[in-house]
Amino acid sequence: MLTHGNVVADFSGFLKVTDKVIFPNQDDVLISFLPLAHMFERLIESVVYCHGGRIGFFQGDIRLLSDDMKALRPTILPVVPRLLNRMYDKIFSQANTPLKRWLLNFAAKRKGAEVSNGIIRMDSLWDKIFFSKIQVSTSPPPLLPMSGLIRLMYASLGGRLRHVGAPLPCNLIKLVDVAEKNYFAAKGEGEVCVKGPNVFKGYLKDPERTAETLDKDGWLHTGDIGKWLPNGTLKIIDRKKHIFKLAQGEYISPEKIENIYIRCEPVTQLYVHGDSLQTMPAWALKKGMEGSYRDLCKNTVLKKAIMEDLQRLGKASGLHSFEQVKNIYIHNEQFSIKNGLLTPTLKAKRPELKEFFKEKIEDLYENISM
Repeated sequence: MLTHGNVVADFSGFLKVTDKVIFPNQDDVLISFLPLAHMFERLIESVVYCHGGRIGFFQGDIRLLSDDMKALRPTILPVVPRLLNRMYDKIFSQANTPLKRWLLNFAAKRKGAEVSNGIIRMDSLWDKIFFSKIQVSTSPPPLLPMSGLIRLMYASLGGRLRHVGAPLPCNLIKLVDVAEKNYFAAKGEGEVCVKGPNVFKGYLKDPERTAETLDKDGWLHTGDIGKWLPNGTLKIIDRKKHIFKLAQGEYISPEKIENIYIRCEPVTQLYVHGDSLQTMPAWALKKGMEGSYRDLCKNTVLKKAIMEDLQRLGKASGLHSFEQVKNIYIHNEQFSIKNGLLTPTLKAKRPELKEFFKEKIEDLYENISM
């Protein structure tokens, strides 16, 4: 339950910490494509409206977002990391020769080095050669990484990608011990807990779930593991919630693995489980496999190829062997709000997914090859 006071407190806190960094005006245009149930989107839209800016809404098809952006030419783009990863992978997949891939990688590293040093421009040599083709704005906007929860509104904001910033003025933040994962507040690490007027009041008619999240002193336990950096900013380094323990004792974060595997080209959505848009046909065709989407989902050769690509991505991203998935099931229908597998903010409903795929999960375990 979010009150009007929660929204006002968060809105005011956001304006206070961004007034010297971003100040929208009547010339600014925001493109809205995140669900309006997403408080991040609603917060940013409120800021734009407050300053007299304009908002354009996408067509409703995320696959056409690039067309919408070219038509609207937005100056403000609220975006989540998963979409940025998709954009990045799509751009790099178009470099279809070793030389093009090397040049694009080199150009991206040079641009990344400039951004890390606070140099944000759109007229460099690499912009003229590569990036001008994908730019949607005529001037370089500031980059503002943000972190938060729907229950909290948005609690922290930072100007660099290495951390989530300092708390908003309306928040107190503390870290508490998570002994089972060897994180201790005395070392500046632990579960992030937040308190303040923008913290939600609880779950509607669900006191048990509310008590699990809000303690008796009003602290919201986020489930994120954070670390204080020397400059006073907060970095998220792990998750406490949605983890499971393997038989050999290691703790696994399925969300961490999902965020790596989602970058596999033929994979649109996935759900990783363990106990204590039609992009696949085009990818399959490049591998020499043809057929309808439903037929491809049953193709054992394709399944093996996807497994190999997932393992490659996992290894390249530093996953331990025990964190890598050992078996997969390819489903022929996307997760959606309509079929009850996604929340209104398009996040996976893990308990519902576990129940929905219960029989398939049992089959996967029976046929696992170690």
